Amino acid sequence: MSPPCHTSALLLVFMALAVVGAEPSEERSCDVIGDESSESQMERALLKKLEPLSHMRFNVTVEKGKTENYVYHFRVCREVNSTSHDFGGLVQTDRQNGKTTVIGRINETQVFNGSDWIMLIYKGGDSYGRHCSGEKRRAVIMISCKRGVTASSFSIISEEREKEQECFYLFEMDSSVACPAENSHLSAGSILLITFVSLIAVYIIGGFLYQRLVVGAKGMEQIPHFAFWQDLGNLVADGCDFVCRSKPRNAPAAYRGVGDDQLGEESEERDDHLLPM
Repeated sequence: MSPPCHTSALLLVFMALAVVGAEPSEERSCDVIGDESSESQMERALLKKLEPLSHMRFNVTVEKGKTENYVYHFRVCREVNSTSHDFGGLVQTDRQNGKTTVIGRINETQVFNGSDWIMLIYKGGDSYGRHCSGEKRRAVIMISCKRGVTASSFSIISEEREKEQECFYLFEMDSSVACPAENSHLSAGSILLITFVSLIAVYIIGGFLYQRLVVGAKGMEQIPHFAFWQDLGNLVADGCDFVCRSKPRNAPAAYRGVGDDQLGEESEERDDHLLPM
């Protein structure tokens, strides 16, 4: 192989390796404790429900005097630092010396829920030193329902490390993913109203098209059963007129004309002259 061809081949190999190395590896996700076959449908459903939060990062800073100054980094079912490959889902960083401690790992996850909350637990963190019999740390994250908010208010509540065992870090946050599905069922009255309005619309539109296209009606005659509705309107108007008026239209006048008494007396006198003597 000639030197130019050899050089070109090496360049192609290096470029291929660079492209392969540049491809981002797929991020690891939560692995529930136990075999995959033992995972319940509820756990899988909850992990899928938390998926919208997996692309977000949460941080909270805690300062206690001059001795404790930490930053807690948290991701939902993802590694905080995917390049370290340590499965750390919740990590503590000491701001004084830069030391990093894994509080809980996503490959040892537990998850369960209530009516309006989801509890996510990361176990298998770095071991305690003098506390809690040197057991491994674990993080408990309580996610409470808050509609209209994807995620907010991530904070640490407490660290329980004075016990002999079962110590934990407790965190909380708000998110709409923990909310139950809203009941969208319509009431019986709403269904009847929608049905009634739909039937009226079909009657008016269908009747209009029939009168116009089949019968050839024009103007107001295009209204279906126009004569019926016209008569019905007249009957309703007559009923309202009869019920709402205070007296009939043909009521006699409350006064008498001037000279009525005189006219009545003159007619009686004329009649007397006509009687036989």
